[in-house]
Amino acid sequence: MINFFYESVEVDIDESRISDWIKVVILSEKKNEGELNFIFCNDEYLIKMNQNFLKHDTYTDIISFDNTIGNQLGGDIFISHERVVDNSIIYNVTSEEELRRVMIHGILHLCGYKDKMKAEKTIMRQKEDEKLLMFHVEHK
Repeated sequence: MINFFYESVEVDIDESRISDWIKVVILSEKKNEGELNFIFCNDEYLIKMNQNFLKHDTYTDIISFDNTIGNQLGGDIFISHERVVDNSIIYNVTSEEELRRVMIHGILHLCGYKDKMKAEKTIMRQKEDEKLLMFHVEHK
């Protein structure tokens, strides 16, 4: 089950369409859908989480907490909508496109992809691009 929560922010997304896309992405990675929660928040909410749980004192666009068991993806994906909007300006893309990239980035982390090393970042970006293209395909 894919859930959406909003902490002190309003995000205009088509939850049904996003859910359908994420389900297809999960299957494309040969995983099963478990309990997935997207929590949209502001910078202050996410930096506090970053400080408290990861001991990082920096702003970030996403933090993923993995609850995957075996092949069944599960987890909480916290996204700062403020960072997404700011990054969309920096990368010259729409905020909707940047939001989808960040959301799928979180899903890919739950699938086991990492992005700490240069080679990992390259693979992560390739996977993000591949999965973003799937959003524009009609899913039934």
